Amino acid sequence: MRNSVVATLLAGIFLSANANSADLLQIYKDALANDAQYASARASQVAGQEKFVQGRAGLLPNVNLGGSDTRSNNTAQADVPVPDQSYKSTTNTWSLSLTQPLFRWANWQQYEQGKLSVMVTDAQFAQARQDLIVRVAQAYFDVLAAQDTLETLRAQKVAISEQLASAKRNFEVGTSTITDTHEAQARYDLATAQEFAAQSDLQVKRSALQQIIGKEAGDLASLKTGVKLNMPQPATVNEWVTSAEKQNFNVVASEVGVELAKRTIEINRAGHYPTLDLLASTGRSSIGGASINNQTGVAKVTSVGVQWNIPIFSGFAVDSRVKEAVALAEKARNDLEANRRNAALSARQAFTGVTSGLAQVKAYEAAEISSQSALDSNKLGYQVGVRINIDVLNAQQQLYTTRQTLAKARYDTIMNGLRLKSAAGSLKDDDLNEINALLQ
Repeated sequence: MRNSVVATLLAGIFLSANANSADLLQIYKDALANDAQYASARASQVAGQEKFVQGRAGLLPNVNLGGSDTRSNNTAQADVPVPDQSYKSTTNTWSLSLTQPLFRWANWQQYEQGKLSVMVTDAQFAQARQDLIVRVAQAYFDVLAAQDTLETLRAQKVAISEQLASAKRNFEVGTSTITDTHEAQARYDLATAQEFAAQSDLQVKRSALQQIIGKEAGDLASLKTGVKLNMPQPATVNEWVTSAEKQNFNVVASEVGVELAKRTIEINRAGHYPTLDLLASTGRSSIGGASINNQTGVAKVTSVGVQWNIPIFSGFAVDSRVKEAVALAEKARNDLEANRRNAALSARQAFTGVTSGLAQVKAYEAAEISSQSALDSNKLGYQVGVRINIDVLNAQQQLYTTRQTLAKARYDTIMNGLRLKSAAGSLKDDDLNEINALLQ
């Protein structure tokens, strides 16, 4: 009865701990709110949106209002011996002017550049969001992998301690040699050292996750036991590569970068083109008081016209800037090709990682069953005297190593699936929902 109550309490504690564990989606939400790298990308996008407004400003009229209010005190000296005369006057002027560009090729190209710049910042921000998903998932599964390693080492240490105690008892009754005890003791000491290293590694992995979400992560939900992973769809690498070469956000940003470079060439060539502006102004000038010339009163002036300008020679500066822009456009095209190739390579590597990972998971699952059978057989053989202590220890080592490697293979396969979608430009928050469903 007492054992039943204890078991019930332990089960309740375990379920409560799992209920309070943070899952992948919760960690991702924390990262969206607190990750400094993502916040920087978001601020860059907001700043980039203003490029459109700045480019459009060159096509809109400029309106200026100015004026002055002065007071003068003048003294006139006569050639004849008469008293000097002093004159005081006030002048008040104001003017309102409007300049509307009618033909300015550079301004139009800057307007087009503003629209393209917004597209670049949007693509960069979309890539930053995908990178955040991958970084969060990687940090999350790194913690789970470190926890698995630590738990495996602790379980292995317990099993070794039991084998060590058995070896000591058998040595005391004379059914085994001291060698069995020494071998078990060596394995136990090695497991203890590995446990300390695993604890340190777990702390490092938790610190990496904390850096992303800005706080302690607490307990994390783990993968369900025996979870099944599926092949990516489509199941052919060429389709993923094609998608990566066209839809990868770095590729998209580079494609727009080429167009930006072309616009820069046109902006610099506009240094040879004439400009035409519409000018309109109105103003008022008021002079009061006394003056030497007795010119007082109010004058109103309104004018409308056009102003043109034809550049003739600027010391070869325009030609030089055009050549520079042409070279930078060639650089942009090469950068585009490099990013396209990198996206294709990333897609191929990630697809290979998924397919290879699925095969490894299947093989390790079979190896886990075989290792468990081998351990059971060695334990039975040790009890009846046909196996020695080192055989049991090796079987234990093989089983726990297989379990640890199996868990790592599952994590790597999941991560390669996310990287594959990121390379293809199709990674979304919904993909995390699918992975989160695999957690318990």
